Amino acid sequence: MSTNPLLENYEYPPFTRLNLGHLEQAFDSQMNDNLALLDRLEKLEQPGWDDFVAPIDEADARLQAIWSLVSAYNAVLNSDEVRELHVRLLERLTRYRTDFSQNKGLFQGFENFAKSAAFDACDEAQKASVRHILRDFKLGGIDLSPERKKLFAEQSQTLSKLKNTFAQNLLDATQGWQHLVSDEQALEGVPESARKLMSENAEKKGHASGFLMTLDMPCFQPVMTYCKNRELRRQLYDAYMTRASDQGDGNSEWDNSAVMEDILSCRKAMAELLGFDNYAEYSLASKMATSVSEVIEFLELLAEKSMAQARAEMNDLERFAQGMDGIDYLEMWDLAYYSEKLKQERYGFSKEEVRNYFPLPKVLDGLFELASILFDVEICVRPDIQTYHPSVSFHEIRRDGKPIAGFYMDLYARENKRAGAWLANCKSRLVRQDSSVQNPLAFLVCNFTAPSSDGTPSLLLPEELRTLFHEFGHCLHYTLTSVGVANVAGISNVPWDAVELPSQLLENWCWQEEVVAMTSGHIDSGEVLPGELLKQVRESQRFQSGMMMVRQLEFALFDFILHRDFESGQTNVNAVLDRVRDRVSVKKQPGYTRFANGFSHIFAGGYAAGYYSYKWAEVLAADAFSRFIEEGVMSAQVGESFRAEILEPGGSRDVNDMFRAFRGREPQVEPLLKQSGIMTW
Repeated sequence: MSTNPLLENYEYPPFTRLNLGHLEQAFDSQMNDNLALLDRLEKLEQPGWDDFVAPIDEADARLQAIWSLVSAYNAVLNSDEVRELHVRLLERLTRYRTDFSQNKGLFQGFENFAKSAAFDACDEAQKASVRHILRDFKLGGIDLSPERKKLFAEQSQTLSKLKNTFAQNLLDATQGWQHLVSDEQALEGVPESARKLMSENAEKKGHASGFLMTLDMPCFQPVMTYCKNRELRRQLYDAYMTRASDQGDGNSEWDNSAVMEDILSCRKAMAELLGFDNYAEYSLASKMATSVSEVIEFLELLAEKSMAQARAEMNDLERFAQGMDGIDYLEMWDLAYYSEKLKQERYGFSKEEVRNYFPLPKVLDGLFELASILFDVEICVRPDIQTYHPSVSFHEIRRDGKPIAGFYMDLYARENKRAGAWLANCKSRLVRQDSSVQNPLAFLVCNFTAPSSDGTPSLLLPEELRTLFHEFGHCLHYTLTSVGVANVAGISNVPWDAVELPSQLLENWCWQEEVVAMTSGHIDSGEVLPGELLKQVRESQRFQSGMMMVRQLEFALFDFILHRDFESGQTNVNAVLDRVRDRVSVKKQPGYTRFANGFSHIFAGGYAAGYYSYKWAEVLAADAFSRFIEEGVMSAQVGESFRAEILEPGGSRDVNDMFRAFRGREPQVEPLLKQSGIMTW
């Protein structure tokens, strides 16, 4: 028997038996198997589904399952050894994928199969998978000359390394900044839970006393929102907004400025090799949006509808700060603080007051109950399943008592864990050729405050509650798929500007009365969030909605215009951002800030020339939720329709067709504007 547990037939990753050597050995073994398979299949004269497409789908799913573990370790258990392994294997994986996309023999096999009578007999998912693969051959350079293929492959390899470098620099810069506050009076206004966390941080780092501030969200957010000390807010803001840059106190070796330039140059070169004018055009080749002008017009329409309200909200905030503390000029590090004060005055509650009603265990119980009602599933914790960290739990999804999927919940911030929240693949759903089923497994990751040493559970702020619902929506999209072809199961090959639809849809239930009754229970009394407080919270959800809208439009326009207009050696990234801010921002940032240097979504993630997807999908989500409003927000019938038309098909159907099947018409922008309070109902 093999001593490597990943080379055995495992259903769940055997984390407690794994070491980095196992990961590399398993990756190399599966990679070699894949290469041998492709070498044999590219010579097949009459390729069919069973002897050509399905074996490739299964082999790629096995390789992806191993790579997902390497990727997960790099994100949540980061160390020098893990980084080195990740870089080494990422280089090989990128080369493999590039070589695949430029393999004429394999391309000819897929193309011949797509023209055959056997293809006509395939089901919807099988046909969609083949079409996606043929599209990706085109986008991978299959039609290029040998010389240009080589250039494309080199650029692809370089881009992969650069994205990883960007992410690692940002992680190092985030974790490399600390500030010890010796006088607790300087933290006046900061909630006890955050001060306790900072005190524990100081103790862990060997300080006899004091409060250690970091740039992790459980520290950054409460200080920026509640700390009365304006200078301390400024200091923390400056550190956060100059991460991985040439500004501030950061280590220059983590500066992402040159890395961004190189990333943009690679993308531009790859797009031009394929005949696109720019990377924005290249990005749209696999998305719902059909043209660069369509995206720009969409974003500018939202800006046009939102700017007047956003300006009015900023003027309102400035008047409030002037009246409260005589602030002559509201700085960026003042916005969260005075916004929270204004919200408290206007709606009569604080976020800290609300969070006491949302202990995480209670929230999870209610969230899983909501999934049961809407989507006919049962979610159960499985303490017997191994996890990669003591704070991580595994949850099984069942229907009719039968397991259909599972996910690992990694919810707390800790050292050597990437900031933010995300849903990642562990294993894709796959119906193998022997008819056995590989159930989907996912990683659901957040960075909430961990339970305290005295046993107090994590208490969720309103925005953290929303984040959890959002990521759980992604999780349902990934795990409730009914597709048996891994290449189009779950979120695989769902257009990037539609992938946020289920996640943003689920956010709408955060403050529904029926759901709050299931998710809330005061930390001391167990009392459900009172009706009057719930009313105030719901009314506050539109607070500064214009400002929040234009902030997202700023990010989206910056990303898209940057990738549309970039010219190597000529484009100043910060100047592009400044021009966008001149159009859609209602508060000018200090000139030294370097937001782009930490914009991992577009420089290290999958949102390059695609950040607009959040707003694009938000239109879909708001319109989809309007059906629930019309027919019942807890309607199992509408939930079943959403599951059948959106969640289960994954990437096997055209999203426009799927949305029309669910909503009965084309999507409309008005529900989002009304939901945001920018238009009246």
